[in-house]
Amino acid sequence: MTTTAITNIGSLVTNDPSVGDGSPLGLIENATVVIDGDKVVWVGHADGAPAADAAYDAQGRAVIPGFVDSHSHLVFAGDRTQEFNARMSGRAYSAGGIRTTVAATRAATDAELEANLVRHLDEARRQGTTTFETKSGYGLTVADEARALRIASAHTEEVTYLGAHIVSPDFAEDPAGYVDLVTGEMLTACAPHARWVDVFCEKGAFDGDQARAILTAGAAAGLIPRVHANQLSYGPGVQLAVELEAASADHCTHLTDADVDALAQAADTTVATLLPGAEFSTRAQWPDARRLIDAGATVALSTDCNPGSSYTSSMPFCIALAVRDMRMTPDEALWAATAGGARALRRADIGVLAPGARADLALLDAPSHVHLAYRPGVPLVSAVWRKGVRAH
Repeated sequence: MTTTAITNIGSLVTNDPSVGDGSPLGLIENATVVIDGDKVVWVGHADGAPAADAAYDAQGRAVIPGFVDSHSHLVFAGDRTQEFNARMSGRAYSAGGIRTTVAATRAATDAELEANLVRHLDEARRQGTTTFETKSGYGLTVADEARALRIASAHTEEVTYLGAHIVSPDFAEDPAGYVDLVTGEMLTACAPHARWVDVFCEKGAFDGDQARAILTAGAAAGLIPRVHANQLSYGPGVQLAVELEAASADHCTHLTDADVDALAQAADTTVATLLPGAEFSTRAQWPDARRLIDAGATVALSTDCNPGSSYTSSMPFCIALAVRDMRMTPDEALWAATAGGARALRRADIGVLAPGARADLALLDAPSHVHLAYRPGVPLVSAVWRKGVRAH
């Protein structure tokens, strides 16, 4: 195996508080990272770096762990430009717009869906994302949900069954019947292709009792729960996520004090995943990250990339939004977009640069990670390594 040393790193974010400056980011100045195959084998100050077979000169720039995007919806077809334009002209966002994408996705071929998925993955990786989760949820039939998960599972191990995105238009007059389908035949067809089960617990989608039934059935089939919770209104989603020990409660826009307390008490189990792209794209109230962090909750950032309410694949953009509008510090936002996302996926091998971790990292055309928020909209990611291989 050939070892590669990335040398002359001006500022290295490890997310390992046992090294460097001792902060949660584990910052090391004048650093070197040594990669062997798909793993990091050494991290530290350049003066102590071991010899390697090859070297890459970072020229004093910053290196960070690859972004971990723990919430996206990338298996879809169609376009919702008109809906976005109408919303920016004053129409409110509701869950119902998903039906437009459902119709387009059902009409698309497997090849079309996969090509669109790959296009968005390439776009995300150019911006530093090295791990992503993605969901079904735009088919809402047994066959369409299963094929979405099959397509996604060829590109990531973090695949989520979201048959409970909204009630299928085919069951508009029989939502109980659709819950039976989601927890029965559809679950049986989809579970072999997924790791996670999710539900949109919201007015216009699924109430608390329906969501509990769906998540419980998914867990019985071996899938780990996660929840779309409290995005559009106050509701039972966060409490349900904590009760069922879901890996994440996602959105968390409308929270009571009891919701915040519950997430803080469950900080080691349930991550509060915030999705600022959705608030940006819907002109909605921003999640209060500061309130969650100060209470002791674990917070992640993700893109929620989808064609309706957050059509961005850019984690740097979401970091900038979180710093500007959600009261996070640049350090907190970067941690949430890397180590926080890894926590939301219950992974210890990503989101960190330490011996034994997967060699996923991004080189910034900047001297510090702070530039991700300081220079919003600028393409600062100049090189990406995923599983030890530099992407081109």
